[in-house]
Amino acid sequence: MSHSKHQQLVYTVKDRCRVCYTCVRECPVKAIRIINGQAEVINERCIGCGNCTIVCSQGAKVYLRSDDAVDHLLMEIQKPIAIVAPSFPAEFTEIKDHKNLVGMIRALGFRHVCEVAFGADMVAREYKKIHENDPGEGSISSDCPAIAFYIQHYHPHLVKFMAPIASPMVAMARIVRKKYGKNSTIVFIGPCIAKKAESDEIDESITFSELRDMYSAKGISPDKVMPSEFDPPAAGKGSIFPVSRGLLQTANISEDILTENVIVASGRINFREAVREFENEKNDHDKHHLELLCCRGCIMGPGMTQKASRYNRRMSVSQFVRKKLENFDFEAWEEAIEEFSTVDLTQNHDVKDRRIPTPGNGEINKVLQAIGKFEHKDHLNCGACGYDTCRDHAIAIIQGLAENEMCLPYSIEKLHQSVMELNESNLKLATAQQALRQSEKLASMGQLSAGIAHELNNPLGVITMYSNILKEEIAEGDPIHQDLNLIVEQAARCKKIVGGLLNFARKNQVNLSPTNIIDFIKSSFSTILKPANIEIIIEQNIQNPVAQIDTDQMMQVLSNLEKNAVEAMPDGGKLTISLSDSPENITIEIVDTGTGISNENMEHVFTPFFTTKETGKGTGLGLPLVYGIVKMHKGKIDLKTNADPSQGSTGTSFILTLPRNNGSGFRE
Repeated sequence: MSHSKHQQLVYTVKDRCRVCYTCVRECPVKAIRIINGQAEVINERCIGCGNCTIVCSQGAKVYLRSDDAVDHLLMEIQKPIAIVAPSFPAEFTEIKDHKNLVGMIRALGFRHVCEVAFGADMVAREYKKIHENDPGEGSISSDCPAIAFYIQHYHPHLVKFMAPIASPMVAMARIVRKKYGKNSTIVFIGPCIAKKAESDEIDESITFSELRDMYSAKGISPDKVMPSEFDPPAAGKGSIFPVSRGLLQTANISEDILTENVIVASGRINFREAVREFENEKNDHDKHHLELLCCRGCIMGPGMTQKASRYNRRMSVSQFVRKKLENFDFEAWEEAIEEFSTVDLTQNHDVKDRRIPTPGNGEINKVLQAIGKFEHKDHLNCGACGYDTCRDHAIAIIQGLAENEMCLPYSIEKLHQSVMELNESNLKLATAQQALRQSEKLASMGQLSAGIAHELNNPLGVITMYSNILKEEIAEGDPIHQDLNLIVEQAARCKKIVGGLLNFARKNQVNLSPTNIIDFIKSSFSTILKPANIEIIIEQNIQNPVAQIDTDQMMQVLSNLEKNAVEAMPDGGKLTISLSDSPENITIEIVDTGTGISNENMEHVFTPFFTTKETGKGTGLGLPLVYGIVKMHKGKIDLKTNADPSQGSTGTSFILTLPRNNGSGFRE
């Protein structure tokens, strides 16, 4: 932008931004950068159209206010001159007579109040000359500053086609200085934000919204002021300039497609399409004349406050112009036109290329794949990100204007993955909590078992010793000898049970030694009786089979688990031992195709003396012993089972995870 005073016209109030990407969608030049989920206006790319301030429902996009600067000018001795845009009837619909509005502006302290519409009258005459003198050369109107910035910044090779004519505002500023003095201070009042940065020939520019705030701050209302007319020169048909096609009507240029080569386009989508078509016309000497407005007419500018529809606003302007022209002094107007015909109305337009280079296809495709766009069918082009196509979004990401998360389908997919990961984490947490409860329960049981075992060992020893002494004193044929044998056998069984309790509750030191787990697994099968109807399978997916274990204790673990697996398959089946590893751990999975464990028995699996075997066939100490040994190895044991055929194949899987390099020591 050209105005040296203003560095940024539009900016974001970050606390209000809800990241809906509406501003990105509405910005015709994509001057919005998304950083960490916040929309930031890039001043270097902004053309000051103000679309983002209109569409932001949260009020997060605001424009630079100049009312304080104007207040400062009004307090100076040399009072400024106000030039008012012709769109004012569409804004101040509640003020039925424009003279009251002029009186209110004077009440603020302005020395003169003039109509920009007269500048539009003068500018329209210059446009008419272009159409008459070079009907086939083609030109682009330059009266809208946002359009001028757009061409200069993003289509610099079309600058040569821009009409070398000043805007009505600049033209009126030059006219005012000729009439009221070259040192006059001029303030523009209108609906446009871009006017604040259009030209250094204007000292300050405020919007109608800011003007209303100044009225409110100073308590100025129509009933408190003296009505007055605009200061000369009086405007004619230039008052219709702010509506779409207003320039053509002011200049009396026909839009007849059979006689004229004129295209009218307004609004952020239409004006860009018109420029692209103009740019792509093959014959440079047969181009159209473009009348372009960034807004849908100045009556829809971002500095307007009224919520009336476009058609009602247009009607307000039309009624004002009709009423004005009923008693208009055309002779005085012609004299004024002649008086200011020598004012220079030319305007040079400089190239200010601010385009960002477009990345290559390889780089674009890489970003597209990163947001889940692997095939053409993945390009939904839904526009939720604010960009028209997925490719445009990818380019913006490369250019640093957008983020991957702006893609709604991509974000939804990531959300689904996060939910799945969260569910998995919850499942692991529940398993860990269950394991913790089991550990606490087993710890209590271990303490109780240790106490019972120590108390029973002594009387069992006495019973065994005296039973054997009595056996030696009584002949073998004596019936009492058989009774003593039974006592000795049952005492030995009790001692074995007590030994199991001690093993479960013990705090013994593990004697670790480097062991080849594959060979160790194979040797464990010699400790069990394998029926002919059971197939044993070893699956190896292991890089390094060596781990530090206590071979005696771990053999008890494998023997117990393999024996239980065989007994769970009375009708035959498969016993599968799977081995896998990581740099830190060795994993042994023992899987059977047996009957499985019912849900009601799952929480009792590692509880001492709990067994589902027939009386006399099991003590219920095997799995608690397994649990204790694994924990002493600083490992963990997991259990998966299914006892319901309707839920799939039945069977049980014990998964042992043992540290590969375990330091020796004690483990409760």
